[in-house]
Amino acid sequence: MLSQEDNDLLCRVGPGTPMGEMMRQYWIPAVRADELPSPDCPPVRIKLLGEELIAYRVTSGAVGLIQNACPHRGASLFFGRNEEEGLRCVYHGWKFDVSGNCVDMPSEPAESNFKNKVRAKSYPCIERNGVVWAYMGSREEPPPLPELEGNMHEEFSISVLYRANNWMQGIEGELDTIHAAFLHSAPNRVRVAEPGTFAYYTRQSMHGDFSVRETDHGTSYGMYRPAEEDTAYWRIGHLLFPFYAMPPGASNLGEDARFLAYVPMDDYNTLEWSVGVRRPEVAAQGTFGRDYIPNGTGWFERFRIEQNLANDFKIDREAQKRGDSFTGIPGIRQQDMAMTETMGRIMDRANEHLGTTDQMIIRTRRRYLAAAKALRDQGVTPPGVDKPKAYHQRSGLIILPRSADWWEGTKELRERFDVPQAQQVEAQTS
Repeated sequence: MLSQEDNDLLCRVGPGTPMGEMMRQYWIPAVRADELPSPDCPPVRIKLLGEELIAYRVTSGAVGLIQNACPHRGASLFFGRNEEEGLRCVYHGWKFDVSGNCVDMPSEPAESNFKNKVRAKSYPCIERNGVVWAYMGSREEPPPLPELEGNMHEEFSISVLYRANNWMQGIEGELDTIHAAFLHSAPNRVRVAEPGTFAYYTRQSMHGDFSVRETDHGTSYGMYRPAEEDTAYWRIGHLLFPFYAMPPGASNLGEDARFLAYVPMDDYNTLEWSVGVRRPEVAAQGTFGRDYIPNGTGWFERFRIEQNLANDFKIDREAQKRGDSFTGIPGIRQQDMAMTETMGRIMDRANEHLGTTDQMIIRTRRRYLAAAKALRDQGVTPPGVDKPKAYHQRSGLIILPRSADWWEGTKELRERFDVPQAQQVEAQTS
C-alpha cells in the first residue's frame, strides 16, 4: 500500500510534478509517423504529459510539436494553415516554424519587429522507423534516443491503443506476470496441455516465485515455477525507465525484439504503444479481436477500440462458463483493460493488499519514487537517460537448471541485439 502523497507522486505527470519532470528527461513516443502522412498535411491534436499540443509535418517533411494555444490570444492552432514550413494561426495570421519561432506576423506593421519577441512553446522531434519521438525536457542538448531494438529495424510493426486509466495501472499489469495464468488462460485448453510445455508447467503450479533486480534501465524480474526434477520454468521481463515494459509474452527468451510503452496523455488517460519486430503468429495473438474505431480529431479520439467499459468489453458469459476463456472477454489486451479501468482512473493504492507475487510491482514503485525525488531534491539524472545501450534487453520464457543463476545464465539471450550497424550509427547521430 502507498500513502496518498506517494500515490499522487507516482501517478501525476503534468508540468511541475516530480514524476512529470522525471519523464521529461527522456525522449517520448509522441505520434505515429503515419498520422502525419505527407508534408503540409492536416495537423493532429496530441495530449502528452498533461499538455495540449499540435503535431504537424511541414513542407520539408520535418515534424513540429507546438502548443495548442496561439501565443497571441489563445486560439487553437489545430485550425491553423499548414503551409510553407510553418503553421499559421487562422485568427490573425501569425505563423510559427517547428522551433516555435514566429516567422510571420502580417497583422502588425511591416516595420515592426514584434514577431522576433514572440515564441510558441515547441518540442524537438526525431522520426525513427515509424515513431515520432519528442523531447520535452529542459536540456539545451537532448540526450540520445534510447536504443530500444524494437524501434531500430526498418521492418517493424507498431500498434497503439487508448487506455482510459492512469499510466501506472497499465504498466503494473506488465510487471504482474503471474496474472497470465489466470486472466489470459483458456481452461479447456490448459487441461489438455502437453507434458513438457510451458502451459503444462503452469498448470502443475499456478503460483510462482519471484526474483527482482534493480538495473541500469530500471528493474527486471524472473518468475519461476518447477519444471522437471532438476529444472525450472522462468518468465523473464523488464521495466525500463520511464514507462517501457518488456513482458515475457509467449515467446522463448531472445526470440522477439519488442517493447511496450505506456505513454501518459494526462493523469487519467494513456496510450499504450507496442513496437517491435515479432514473429507473425505471436503478433496475431496480441491483437486478437481488436476492432478499432476510426480516429477522430478530439484529444481522446485516437486509437480507440469498440470494446470498452461502457459495453463491458463485450463479455461472453457462456464462453466463460464453458471454459473457452477464463474471463469470457475476447482479446488479451481487452482483458487487461477490463481489469485496469475498473480500478478507477487513478487507483487508490492505500486500499490494496499485496502478496509475495507482487514483488516486482513493489520494487518498481520504490525505484520510481526514489528516482523522481532524487531529481526533484538533488538534480540526480534518472536511470537510463544517458545510457542508450542500457535498453539492450529482450524478454521471454526459458527452462533453466534449478542450480542456475537466472540473470547471468540468460545474459547472452537477454542482451541479444541484432540491429544493423547502419541503424546503430543513425541512432547515435540523430
